[in-house]
Amino acid sequence: MKLYHGTNQDIETINLNYGHRYKDFGQGFYLTDDIQTARRMAEKKARLFGGTPTLITYEFDQSVFSDPSFRIKIFPTKATAEWLKFIDRNRDRKQAPAIQEYDIIRGPIADDGVVLQMNDYHEGLRTAEEAAIGLQDKFLDQQYYFGTPKALSAIKKTDVCIVK
Repeated sequence: MKLYHGTNQDIETINLNYGHRYKDFGQGFYLTDDIQTARRMAEKKARLFGGTPTLITYEFDQSVFSDPSFRIKIFPTKATAEWLKFIDRNRDRKQAPAIQEYDIIRGPIADDGVVLQMNDYHEGLRTAEEAAIGLQDKFLDQQYYFGTPKALSAIKKTDVCIVK
């Protein structure tokens, strides 16, 4: 399965310590199966941090999903209360970063529209269930989180191209 990473430069070696701690699923390496999502991310990163919008393609060995030695969490493609709470905990800068117990996580990307619902939940204006229901009609792009060296063994870089 092809997965994509949108960035502002080529990545020779993935460094799991380089990523931000307060991301959706924690500090790790993120890919998506949607090439347009990765292209938008590449353009955004280059705009914010300089560099050249770059799309890196990886081949993902999906057989790890049936390998019991991998710790894997798969969220539904739609927002759920469990997913919302998980994202909220990982993004909460008032607490120490969550220690991730998974090698690989797949689930929706929490974009700006999701953040509004999360804020309502975090401020006690909605329950997690109510916030998740409010997101049911919204299409959420999917992301794949790779958080351990073992997880990285399941992907192989196959292509690098400049986004035009």
